[in-house]
Amino acid sequence: MDIVLEIFDTFLFDRLYASAFPALKIANGKDGVQFAATSTFSSMRELPTAYHPPTQFWTLEPTKYAFMSEWPRDNIWRQTLSLYLITWLFGLVVYFIFASLSYIFIFDHATFTHPKYLKNQVRLEIKQASIALPIMAIFTVPFFVGEVRGYARLYDAPADAPFWLYNLAQFPLFIIFTDFFIYWIHRGLHHPRVYKTLHKPHHKWIMPTPYASHAFHPLDGFAQSVPYHVFPFIFPLNKIAYVFLFAFINIWTVFIHDGEYVANSGFINGAACHTMHHLYFNYNYGQFTTLWDRFGGSYRRPNDELFQRESKMSKQEWEKQCKEMETVQREVEGDDDRNYRDEAKRLQKKVL
Repeated sequence: MDIVLEIFDTFLFDRLYASAFPALKIANGKDGVQFAATSTFSSMRELPTAYHPPTQFWTLEPTKYAFMSEWPRDNIWRQTLSLYLITWLFGLVVYFIFASLSYIFIFDHATFTHPKYLKNQVRLEIKQASIALPIMAIFTVPFFVGEVRGYARLYDAPADAPFWLYNLAQFPLFIIFTDFFIYWIHRGLHHPRVYKTLHKPHHKWIMPTPYASHAFHPLDGFAQSVPYHVFPFIFPLNKIAYVFLFAFINIWTVFIHDGEYVANSGFINGAACHTMHHLYFNYNYGQFTTLWDRFGGSYRRPNDELFQRESKMSKQEWEKQCKEMETVQREVEGDDDRNYRDEAKRLQKKVL
């Protein structure tokens, strides 16, 4: 995250911190004054001597504002605040952009007439996500601060990898590692002692839209993100790859909630597999693959009808889904407190 922080510092935060926390001026000969700070790693006790960019692939020379704040760039409180804002706002921007694109261009709006589609569901999903993201960011920031301050095993150049092929191997390693631990975390969140408090808010959406992707209880969302943040503290990971993977994770989370069942694969845990999870609760806990569900005995193959538009949206298929879903829902949750029946009927009449 030091690369991302460098960009935000250069174009936004340096000026803000210089205004909010102006630095003490230090005499510097007859020509005036300088300010005690450096670019990325700095100290109020020394004048800047050299700029050390976080990556060798480009350079963002710091402006004068980088040296004009009492909170220099390596101040841990500044880093914490900056990374919190980046994590929260970046997550919010990615969520709204990709969820909206998916909602407009991919999501099948006939889902609105499904009997289990909730009243005002999109508004509720957005509200839940907007509440969750800033709270999730609080728990996430310590990992990012640790990375920026050099405690993670992030590396810059491909030559810095343990061996050359690791530059390719890091991607499947990341997927396998995170998918394994998310599977068990997710499955644990379905334990009766924690499900109703932490995970049920995400299962409120039986037929999710892309806006349900980040509509979690904050602790639920954070718990399932922990493997992503732990990985670079255990395994080497390229800095650019890390930024790419951070964006990919958020986009993937949107795509598995888009209801467009493209991947009829026994290995990829796509939207069809995840729809089975939202409908029937106790299946397909994996994030990227079905591998660990198969090992754990929780894999459920998506219904063939989901991959044919005529049968996917047929009354017969919906009735079959609802009958089984209601049976499982009573076993898992007890009484159903969702509000969807009147809305579904109204929308069905409107569409039909």
